[in-house]
Amino acid sequence: MAQRTRSDRADQIRHLLETEGETIHAHASASNALRYETYGATDDLEALRVEARSIKEAAVDRLPDLIDTVREAVEANGGTVYVADDAADANAYVADVVETRTDANGVAGDDGTPSVVKSKSMTTEEIDLNDALEANGIAVTETDLGEWVLQVADDTPSHIVGPAMHISREEIAELFNETFDPDEPLETAEELTRFARDHLWEHIRDADVGITGANFVVADTGTITLITNEGNARKCAVTPDTHVAVAGVEKLIPTLSDLEPFVDIIAKSATGQPISQYVTMLSPPSDSPTVNFDAPEESITSGGTSTDEAAAANSHAGKRDFHLVLLDNGRMEMREDDQLRETLYCIRCGACSNSCTNFHAVGGHGFGGETYSGGIATGWEAGVHGRESAAEFNDLCTGCSRCVDACPVKIDIPWINTVVRDRVNRSGEPDAYDFLVDGLTPDREEGDIDYGKRFFGNIGTVAKAASATAPVSNWLTDADPVRGLLERTLGIDRRRDLPSFERTSLVDWFRSRGGADASKRRADRAGSRGVAIDREVVLYPDIYTNYVDTDRGRAAVRTLEALGIPVSVPNLPESGRAALSQGMIATADRQASRLYAALAEDIDAGGDVVVIEPSDLAAIHREYERLLPEESFERLRSNSYEICEYVYGLLENGADPAALSTGDGDESVAYHSHCQQRTLDLEAPTVAVLERCGYAPEPSDAECCGMAGSFGYKRDYYELSMEVGERLATQVEDAPTVVASGTSCGDQLETLLEREVPHPIELLAPDGYAT
Repeated sequence: MAQRTRSDRADQIRHLLETEGETIHAHASASNALRYETYGATDDLEALRVEARSIKEAAVDRLPDLIDTVREAVEANGGTVYVADDAADANAYVADVVETRTDANGVAGDDGTPSVVKSKSMTTEEIDLNDALEANGIAVTETDLGEWVLQVADDTPSHIVGPAMHISREEIAELFNETFDPDEPLETAEELTRFARDHLWEHIRDADVGITGANFVVADTGTITLITNEGNARKCAVTPDTHVAVAGVEKLIPTLSDLEPFVDIIAKSATGQPISQYVTMLSPPSDSPTVNFDAPEESITSGGTSTDEAAAANSHAGKRDFHLVLLDNGRMEMREDDQLRETLYCIRCGACSNSCTNFHAVGGHGFGGETYSGGIATGWEAGVHGRESAAEFNDLCTGCSRCVDACPVKIDIPWINTVVRDRVNRSGEPDAYDFLVDGLTPDREEGDIDYGKRFFGNIGTVAKAASATAPVSNWLTDADPVRGLLERTLGIDRRRDLPSFERTSLVDWFRSRGGADASKRRADRAGSRGVAIDREVVLYPDIYTNYVDTDRGRAAVRTLEALGIPVSVPNLPESGRAALSQGMIATADRQASRLYAALAEDIDAGGDVVVIEPSDLAAIHREYERLLPEESFERLRSNSYEICEYVYGLLENGADPAALSTGDGDESVAYHSHCQQRTLDLEAPTVAVLERCGYAPEPSDAECCGMAGSFGYKRDYYELSMEVGERLATQVEDAPTVVASGTSCGDQLETLLEREVPHPIELLAPDGYAT
């Protein structure tokens, strides 16, 4: 599949922002808010997530054995198990079942066409089962309301759980009225649902074969579990005399007891419900709970089904037939892939989509591939459809990490996206993807190189050079011809304000005021006036703090000194965060090793590493686990802190807040916490410090500012970045003071609000901190 050009991608995003964005945002953000509420009310949530992940890990580990186990169980029940290698294999088998069963029973539609009813199934979407069956002359009707809407509209899903989430109620009413011309126009949700229920029941009643997916398949009993909010799935499973369940092999779990945590958590994650409306467990083939096929017609009754309907369903009398189709289609290869394996733990709840602001803006038609959408889609698409499909949308994941807390089985979705991005970068280029180290290779055409990624992935080198040549570098990058060149070659949108580099870096400033020795004297003087705390800090000079916003670095130094803590600000290597954001893992690996080596002596001496930029701390606390030896990672992680977290710890241990700049107790401050800072659970310390210092912080509830490092600079995504940013800016625009913890957050808000948005540490620093 040929990748879209940059212009095509930008055009598609603009179109989706205009046509589907508002509807997607309304639905996905509502589900996300309910998830927060339900998660918050679940006392054992973390234990539940750990247990669910553990079960999935163990199940995927012993997957071949579970396939053998479920085959024995289903066959003992009288059913059949078929393991399909790929989509074509699965489709051919299902078509054969439908045709064979129809011929054997002599039942078909009025025109002799075999008929199938289906409940919602992403796995059948993955293999394009509907198209394959229809190509074989088989009529297929989707019975999930959202899927049926899409079938009528000839559209494709935009969300794993809510496939028609991008279509408003008004649009559905217009579609139904035009297509079906009902006696009375349909308008309300109740009218639309009643019409769909009555219409689809006729198809279910008369169908030859019912096809479902499966949320989970219990191996030792052959039990199929369907967890839904509509009653259609169980009707599809038990009303026709043949039931085919199509499920990926990863849906297998060992025992019924293993099912419990998933039933508990899947609805909480997907829609914020305490539990789904319908939890159906079948060990087929079984008698229908809706219709007693052995009873005389006059005695057939069941809840919600009339005698006439039941009698019609009873015309399918005959031995009930069940087929479990387990799909490989790349999954067993994913199982052997250490980086993609985690994808198989996914329980298809869609929480990653609901927590993602970029998804809110464009939905799965932009943030998705051939089948799957949202954060986890990169892993699925790379595994089952190929790297090219994932490359189409992978860059829409900014690595903000909000999906990490949302995922019920704790999948590190940002890392999977980083890995796939790295592999896309390396297509035809097996070594490093760092133009400053390796240059071009003869295996790849120069036109295929994404120089924008290479530029941003090596932004530390760029920033150092720009700082050394400031203010000339700033004048140059403001010039229209240069902005045009940057847009054409690197994809940097000319509408976006570029950073203004400082000639004097934070490291140079710190050295000019006497370095660590002078800092110790200042800290000793401050400590003599209060509670002495015997700690020393290495302040990490991240790229932005060192070369662009040195004020926040100076504020951090003066704040720590005022609380009696001596500081050093050495010239340290990059953290690798920028390289990771571009999928340059080899570069990030080298930088992580260099940073650890540079800090090891200070850590050995009992020093604390304090970090201002949350994304750099997130790299140290999360990604370094994959880049450094275990002992090195743990030593660095356990001795590194975010600046406001560290100040909070000092205040808790007796440091005097009066040494800092304080408010009057009523001074309202709108505070936006960096998304990765919240994933690290570090929003609360900043709020607490502001309160201790006499401010009244009001945290925003926006998941992300939309800038996301380099993302907001890129021409493809400028409109999307600004759309997401506007939602945040609207929340905080009336506040007299707005502060933000992250580089991206501050830059985005300053652009949108047209005023200064400092880091919280600048609010806390004692007067005169900049000197």
